[in-house]
This record gives sequence, structure tokens and C-alpha cells, in this order.
Amino acid sequence: MAWAWRRVGSLLPFHYFHVIFQKGGMNEVELGRHTIKSHGAGLAKNHMHDWLILLLLVVIEVILFIIHPFYRFVGKEMMTDLKYPMKGNTVPIWAVPVYAILLPITVFLLVYLRRRDVYDLHHGILGLLYSVLITAVITDAIKNATGRPRPDFFWRCFPDGFEEYDNLGNVVCHGKEFIIREGYKSFPSGHASWSFAGLGFLSLYLCGKIRVFDRKGHIAKLCIVFLPLLLASLVAVSRVDDYWHHWQDVFAASFLGLIVAAFCYHQFFPPPYDDEGWGPYAYFRALDDMHTNSNSGHPPNGISAQVIEAPTTNFQARPYGNPVFLPEAQVERSPFDDVEFGRR
Repeated sequence: MAWAWRRVGSLLPFHYFHVIFQKGGMNEVELGRHTIKSHGAGLAKNHMHDWLILLLLVVIEVILFIIHPFYRFVGKEMMTDLKYPMKGNTVPIWAVPVYAILLPITVFLLVYLRRRDVYDLHHGILGLLYSVLITAVITDAIKNATGRPRPDFFWRCFPDGFEEYDNLGNVVCHGKEFIIREGYKSFPSGHASWSFAGLGFLSLYLCGKIRVFDRKGHIAKLCIVFLPLLLASLVAVSRVDDYWHHWQDVFAASFLGLIVAAFCYHQFFPPPYDDEGWGPYAYFRALDDMHTNSNSGHPPNGISAQVIEAPTTNFQARPYGNPVFLPEAQVERSPFDDVEFGRR
């Protein structure tokens, strides 16, 4: 059995993905099937501290939303740029989590149904939630610390149009307390930062999955990658059109969201331009462990989904096509390829 296992291990690097993505039903005992049922509980337990910190971020975000912002001095001469009319939100607040969180998770689930890779699903969701929540905490912390008035601040402060100032020239507002408090939360834009944090993460995810930078010149793939960014940009522009934010607010928030999304994405996934950019780091670590076991001549306890969760080799560059959407036949490499690319 040991020699047979080593023989299988030697063939896996070149034929594994061709077998996994061929048409037809796949039994969970076959190679590469590490599902929620077989590995989900262990994976979640291994990242328990990450989920606990995520809950802490939620609590911090709620606190930041409740507390009062800094009430910046607003004099009469400053009202010139703060008299824009009060309007409703083109993009309501409840819609932000829908397109910034639920939409990307839906895409992650569709990819999971195709690949049955719980590593990709778990790390995609965890990275997305961290991207959005870290951005939200930073955004609201800066909002409260800055206390910049919104463009429609005049009508929030003086809903009847009658201005009132104290001896120092600062406004004495007589509008509704909650509306006035929100009037001091212009910088940066929460809609814009959330949008670019969630949809920016999705854009990076898609960029890796469809192999945008595979050096084959299929530039049409960029249209798919730019769609989430276009949606986020339109949301950001709507905040200026609704007079809820100045243009500087949405620009800074968009940049913040993209930066945090990039950091969180690269915590779990290789860069999209990498040869292994289509899968999470954890997936390839599992493949390398499987290859090590196969070379040692000590296969796991039986052929099962729990056992063979990710068989392949630890080559620096794997000659795969698109293992997610466009499976291709694999071509074996010659020893000269290894010499040329510095692997020997």
C-alpha cells in the first residue's frame, strides 16, 4: 500500500485539478473535497479568537455610533458652504450591509458550490467582515473626533431658518437633538468607506478567482473586476449629490475603505497577480501537508474527505489554468522548466 500511495502522490500534482473539475457528480471521499461538513467545525475552532475579536469590533462600532461627536465651532461666516438643502438618502442606510456584505458573501457561496473548498469560503467571509468592521470603526472614530459639519448643517441647526449665535459667535441650534448630532458627522463618509471596504474586497477576490493577471491578454476580465468598484463609486457620488457630505469626505473614505480591504484580503489570500492568487493560503498549506505525507510513505488513515483535504505539491509555481471557472487539461513540466525558473 505504501508504494501505491507514493505512486498516487507523484501523479497528483499534474492530474489533480483535471479530476476535480471534470463534469459529473463528485463523491465527498474523492480528492479535494474539504467541505463545511467535513472541515468546517475544525476550521472555525482554529479561528475562534478571530471571531471573538470580530464581535469586539461590533461592540466598539455600536459604542462609537451612540456617543456624541465633537461639536466643532461653527460661526456665521462659515454658514455660506453649509446651507445646502436637506434631502433623503438616495442609498438608504439599510441597503449598505446588503450590497457591501451580503452580496460578496453570495459570491463566496457560489464559488464554494463549485469548488467545495471550505478554506476559501471561511477566509473569504472572515476577511470581508474584518474589512468592513475595521473600516467602520476607523470611520466612526474619525467622525466623532473631527466633528465636521455636513453641507446641510444650517437646516439641521435652524430648521425654521432663524439663526442664533452665542457671545463667541458659535451656533445655538434649536433643531432636533439627533439630527443636530448627525450634522457633525460629515468626515469621512460612512457610506463610501463601507462600500469600498466590502466591494473592494469583492473586487480583489474576483480578480484572483478569474485570473485577471494570467498574462494571456484577456482584458475583458477587467470589466467583471471593475463592476463592484463602479457600484461603490456611484454610492460615494450619491452622498455628495444628497448634500450629506463634502467631496473630501467621500474621497478620503473611499481611499480608507480600499486600503483596509487590501490589507484584510492579503491576510488570507495571495496577491491576485500571483500564480496561486486564485486560492487562500490555508488551502495551499493543506496541499503541501498532503504532499509531505505522500512522500513520507505514511498516508493518512484511509481515503476520506477528512483525510485527503488538499492533495498537490509545494511547487513555487503550479501550472494550473483557471481551477475555479475554466478548468483546463494539465501539461506536465520537464526538468528543464525547473532549472529555468530557479527551482533546482
